[in-house]
Amino acid sequence: MKNKFYKTILLVAFTSGIAFNSVSCGDDFIEDVQNKGAFDSNNYFQNEEQSFSVLVSVYDVLRKYSGGFENTVTFFNAGSDDFYSGGGSSTDGAGIQSFSNYTIDQITIPKTYWNDFYQGIARANLLIQRIPDAKMNDQTRNRFIAEAKTLRALYYFELLKMFGNIPLILKPITASDDYYNIPQAAPQDVYNQIEADILASLNDLPLSIAPTNKAEVGRISQGTARAILGKIYLYNNKKDLAAEQFAVVNGTPGQASQYGYKLVADYNDLWKPENKFTTESILEVMHTNKGNSDWGFWGQGKDEGNSICIMIGPRGYNRLNPAAPDIVSGWAFNTGTNDFFNFMQNDPRVNATLLNAKQLKADGFIDYAPAHNDTGYFLNKYLPRRNEVSTLPGAPELNYSRNYIVIRLADTYLMEAEALNGAGGRAQALLDAVRARVGLPSVPVSMQAIKDERRRELAGEGHRWFDLVRWGDAPSKLASRGFKANKNELLPIPYNELINTKIKQNPGY
Repeated sequence: MKNKFYKTILLVAFTSGIAFNSVSCGDDFIEDVQNKGAFDSNNYFQNEEQSFSVLVSVYDVLRKYSGGFENTVTFFNAGSDDFYSGGGSSTDGAGIQSFSNYTIDQITIPKTYWNDFYQGIARANLLIQRIPDAKMNDQTRNRFIAEAKTLRALYYFELLKMFGNIPLILKPITASDDYYNIPQAAPQDVYNQIEADILASLNDLPLSIAPTNKAEVGRISQGTARAILGKIYLYNNKKDLAAEQFAVVNGTPGQASQYGYKLVADYNDLWKPENKFTTESILEVMHTNKGNSDWGFWGQGKDEGNSICIMIGPRGYNRLNPAAPDIVSGWAFNTGTNDFFNFMQNDPRVNATLLNAKQLKADGFIDYAPAHNDTGYFLNKYLPRRNEVSTLPGAPELNYSRNYIVIRLADTYLMEAEALNGAGGRAQALLDAVRARVGLPSVPVSMQAIKDERRRELAGEGHRWFDLVRWGDAPSKLASRGFKANKNELLPIPYNELINTKIKQNPGY
């Protein structure tokens, strides 16, 4: 019996992967490249245009962060101490519900968290192997390879963070290969490979890409690659190397770096739907309503809308007063915990972060229908605004064009301060810059101060759970939710990946 893992890494690269649409980059970059007829990889890599279409397909997997019901942001928010699963009921989405209460197992874990990132890796492997045969100039060829290697490294990094013990595959798989017997690699071997790949790619990437460059905005630049590498080093506990990479990305705290990165002046501007690719954006996923996403292919890699928006809106939302937020009803996932609401009080970012629907309802400004895990607190950063509702064909719920920022400058500031062990003048300056942007005074730098600042600054953006695990704080912070040490730091490997393979389940599952 053929297993899902084998079919994913073999078939996706050669068949379903090449009718490419991308929402990860600028308007010109995301134009659809439609395949006419069956895809034959032996005849496909003939020129730059064909090679570029494959590169676009590698970028497509970035949508996993914020597209489809099984996007990673709402899922990992639900497992943190800041948010519950929410949703319509305790059975609304077996994966997100079981992760939020730590009953997750090899059956309820969504298979796409494994499969989708391996799809991206398979596409990158195909491009890297076949592009040397394409007729194109070497500078462009080398750039395409550098982008593919950096994205492959990012996708392996996400798999490492989620599953820990994963196969390392660096070439396309053919039907004659015996990959049923592929073993899992030692995590450090995967780290070594992806770190080396990004280091080898840096010189072939453009230094930066201006937000005004509509043809290329959203593509990997040298600044993007260094930020990804710094984060990989940090998670691999190579703090000195992480600090070196972040220092190049960040430059002088509070000022524009050599790559043009700079904190936006107003924190609230980060969450305006029209503000795409600001000076603070380092890696950003572009969403659009032009793909006419619909239920028949939602979450299958062809839809191009941001799904976080509809998922986190209050159910049955009714605006009773013109002064109330003009949002549309959603599905009530990722309701904020009381602990997080209390933690955010007196912070200038609280209103940008949380919608206090409970208070608005009590004051007669709105009404809404309380759903599962209702606290009355909703993630405001991505709430679906009425003026965002698409009028193009397709389900309006699935066509929000709000971008998602995977890595932004405030994040790299705080990661560098962490890599410096929360001590010293530069760590203090980095922390101060993040706080000063929202009008907060300086506090003495320390690891606890950095942890608290990350919780406030990056709330709801999908980072908190990974932070808790990295710091070793998850067992204490999440004990009341059912988190078990030496088990829940990793997700269970989906059952289908274990059938007739050498892949072993993670401990405790």
